[in-house]
Amino acid sequence: MPWYDGGGPIRVEGGIKARTRRGSIGSTWWSRRFIDILERVCDKGRLSRGRSYARQGQVLSIDLSPGEVRAAVQGSRPDPYEVVVRIEAYGEKRWEAVEESIGAQAVHRAKLLAGEMPPEIEEVFAAMGIDLFPRDLDMDCSCPDWGFPCKHLSAVLYLLAESFDDDPFLVLAWRGRTREQLLGSLADEPAGAPPTVADVPFADRLADFYSPGATAHRPERRPSAAAPDLLPRVFPPPGDLSGPLTAAYRRLGGA
Repeated sequence: MPWYDGGGPIRVEGGIKARTRRGSIGSTWWSRRFIDILERVCDKGRLSRGRSYARQGQVLSIDLSPGEVRAAVQGSRPDPYEVVVRIEAYGEKRWEAVEESIGAQAVHRAKLLAGEMPPEIEEVFAAMGIDLFPRDLDMDCSCPDWGFPCKHLSAVLYLLAESFDDDPFLVLAWRGRTREQLLGSLADEPAGAPPTVADVPFADRLADFYSPGATAHRPERRPSAAAPDLLPRVFPPPGDLSGPLTAAYRRLGGA
């Protein structure tokens, strides 16, 4: 049960807390990409208070579905505030084109099937004139704060970015394609046409296996002018043909 803490937000037990206790939130390139967008369009003061909310566990729930994120945030009033963040979810035809383009890139396909998000995937979307990450966010909160976005929205967005760290496929699910749908489609994509082999009968393949006239015995070795017999150079004939070296030389074939 929530309890009051002076004039600040009502503290709650069991809320969703950010893992990072200080510094920036988001460690992977895709979550940082989302945070960069957030910090570009949001007021810095409210972002700071939103980080505090996220770290204190003031966010009670976050539900992501194609094109929409809904969350409940406990503020200073008894009833939690309702937060909604919307982006465009792409339709089936557009996703089929995206999957076809990803499937044509062996490296992109392999990384996604391995559970990784290749940085080049943004280029795949950009080549089709669409965005993977939203340029702008359609956001709404039921709180009376006139600032936009408020600290409640900021807290949800920071936690959303941290959830992208854990599962990059949530980025794609927000755009309308679940992990199972995408990987199932990529797994079904043909990796490439198999090599074709001419269907030649076995008997015809044996036709040139043995050619008459070919010899199977070891070829006769013939001395060549480029490689003269080395024996005379190793054991040159002695000048005295009657000595013991002469006899040894003759035994080795030198004379």
